[in-house]
Amino acid sequence: MTVSVTADRSGRTGPPGGGLLVAGTTSDAGKSVVTAGICRWLVRKGVKVAPFKAQNMSLNSFVTRDGAEIGRAQAMQAAAARVEPSALMNPVLLKPGGDRSSQVVLMGKPVGELSARGYHAGRQEQLFGTVTECLAELRRTHDAVICEGAGSPAEINLRRSDIVNMGIARAARLPVVVVGDIDRGGVFASFFGTTALLSPEDQELIAGYVVNKFRGDVSLLEPGLEMLRDLTGRRTFGVLPFAHGLGIDEEDGLRVSLRGAVRESVVAPPHGADVLRVAVCAVPLMSNFTDVDALAAEPGVVVRFVDRPEELADADLVVVPGTRGTVRALAWLRERGLADALARRAAEGRPVLGICGGYQLLGERIDDDVESRAGTVEGLGLLPVRVRFAVEKTLARPVGEALGEHVEGYEIHHGVAEVLGGDETFISDDQGHSLDGCRVGAVWGTHWHGSLESDGFRRAFLRRVATAAGRAFVPAPDTSFGALREEQLDRLGDLIEEHADTDALLRLIEDGVPGGLPFIPPGAPPLTRSLQGGNR
Repeated sequence: MTVSVTADRSGRTGPPGGGLLVAGTTSDAGKSVVTAGICRWLVRKGVKVAPFKAQNMSLNSFVTRDGAEIGRAQAMQAAAARVEPSALMNPVLLKPGGDRSSQVVLMGKPVGELSARGYHAGRQEQLFGTVTECLAELRRTHDAVICEGAGSPAEINLRRSDIVNMGIARAARLPVVVVGDIDRGGVFASFFGTTALLSPEDQELIAGYVVNKFRGDVSLLEPGLEMLRDLTGRRTFGVLPFAHGLGIDEEDGLRVSLRGAVRESVVAPPHGADVLRVAVCAVPLMSNFTDVDALAAEPGVVVRFVDRPEELADADLVVVPGTRGTVRALAWLRERGLADALARRAAEGRPVLGICGGYQLLGERIDDDVESRAGTVEGLGLLPVRVRFAVEKTLARPVGEALGEHVEGYEIHHGVAEVLGGDETFISDDQGHSLDGCRVGAVWGTHWHGSLESDGFRRAFLRRVATAAGRAFVPAPDTSFGALREEQLDRLGDLIEEHADTDALLRLIEDGVPGGLPFIPPGAPPLTRSLQGGNR
């Protein structure tokens, strides 16, 4: 990319770096994948690149080294770019607490709960200055910033308060490429309709399209791409093939399948004689479900999401994952008979692991005047733990030892656990002092997300599980979750490098919005109160 001659305090040279906004025809069109792939392709070319998403709605979050909470998708994209994730990359994070309200996390810290109506009625616009400043800072310190949109830019009912799609594109004069999922069907109508529903000012920024998840012979698609160009005056920058087993971190726990195998990865044969079956309770408002990805990466470990008690019967390990609604999840487990099934497992000495909210509801009692405001609620009583919800959220990146192995994780919780007993310290410091968690028999609990990504600890834990379950399962000695994740990110970079017009994308990132793009009627009605970029 072009480099100038004056250096700023970050060591980067030149004026604000190039940029691009990756929008989508729908949610789950592939924006996160394409953004990560472009980041990995650019960094392999020697470009200093950063990801950015102005506003993210997700229950799947991450904690930066300085204690800021951001969307896990942006942390994954930062890994693709080989940079340390920061709150600048996701200044606004919304964590749903139900269908109509969310916790607002601003610059990595929670600032309150808002209804959807309250947020879109004014609060969103108040955050616009913060969002544009964060993007400007990233552009000052990087050669390029690849921004991800949210949902669709053609949500005309929300356009006047938009800060994540055309609002930020207008403010920063970013060229926009729109990603469409052809596997769903209707991709040409989606591209055309998305463009035609935008105002003339917004359409000026739509540079073209990327087709995602294509199966078959691209030559059969090409006539449609030519017709789309004739209709819109805009080119298609790439046709990305359908790829199995990418295994990247999803954004939204609300959309994870409640049934079926986790991910689409090819299951390697077991290292020992047996497989190990893991059932994950698909609790409401499930958060950080990516905790089980490291288990699914182990050869011979089969991980499934379940929501019926009979599905726990043949599981060697049951995981109760994190949740944004601990008390609600507790009631759900009881209503479905899963609570009784977990109690039977504990009595029989069969393994159960609770993570974060899942750990809390395994305890004796929950005092919650913060999240659910339900007051005192009896837990499942499987661990001698009492939980009190604090107003201030714990956000940390702890390090310790467990089962004789080094372990790292991250904490995101309001609940403070008081451990009143247990069979042994679960996670400790190097002096043996307890840091977190509890174990009674084959029931384990910890607040630490991501701990299973520590390879030695994961193998030691699975050996304990296999012994308790009576399985001749042996963890593979050489599985590196970090290396597998790097391979997946490289595959995303390969998708862009091999199936997109990278020369044209590079020109777009460097040179900005192309001129002469035609208006496609009818366009959106004029905005009576809008975010007008620099003319607010």
